Amino acid sequence: MQEKDLKPSVKQRIIFIVVAAVLLGSSFAAYVMIVMGKGTINYSKMTTEQLEKAYNEKMTEVETEAATLSTQYFEEFKSYKSKVKAYNTSTANSNGVQSKDLKEGDGEEISDSGYSAYYIGWCADESVFDSSFDNFDEPTTLKTPLTVTASSLIEGWYLGTEGMKIGGVREITIPGALAWGESMEICGGTNSPVKFIIMAIETNENLKKLNDELDKIETALYSAYTQTYSEYDTDSHVDDSTIEEEPKEE
Repeated sequence: MQEKDLKPSVKQRIIFIVVAAVLLGSSFAAYVMIVMGKGTINYSKMTTEQLEKAYNEKMTEVETEAATLSTQYFEEFKSYKSKVKAYNTSTANSNGVQSKDLKEGDGEEISDSGYSAYYIGWCADESVFDSSFDNFDEPTTLKTPLTVTASSLIEGWYLGTEGMKIGGVREITIPGALAWGESMEICGGTNSPVKFIIMAIETNENLKKLNDELDKIETALYSAYTQTYSEYDTDSHVDDSTIEEEPKEE
């Protein structure tokens, strides 16, 4: 066989170039879709095992990002633990929502949504019912900050944070009627007043995206569990009409 027989013809070279260009373009498009976030994962097509793995991996990402954010605010917010003190229930219920700035923020004024917050919530007896610390008594880090959206929290929170600015820290007292009222028992009963210390911070967009993705996985996982339970319940159901009754002894 002569050497010239091994060389592709002009037509073949053109075909090779076109195919290579198409493949390269497809690869680049896929890369852009992934890197630029234009691609979406269809979690509804995943198995339960795949969803559980995806959930654990995404949760690790969330915790890592939250830990990074914590290093920025932990020491400052920890200094406000000493502000948690007992208060009079009757006074708190009769005076309406009370606000006291512990630190004036230097950022934009917040609205009912579009910001995040670290917080401490406590009862009249000084017991803390919830906080952004991993352990209130001996904290080592801050958990993922609360993402505040309209109508997602108790009314007293929104009233107490009116006029607050990003970077600010505020103590608010909320009467029971503007907290959880009769809808939930807290601090030993219903209509209990509560207090909060709130630090308003800008929303971390990367953390927000991770949490949004985590919510999608949770929704898909819930559907998968529901479907599994439904199938199990159907398979385990016994049709009473197929059971023959034992003859009664006379």
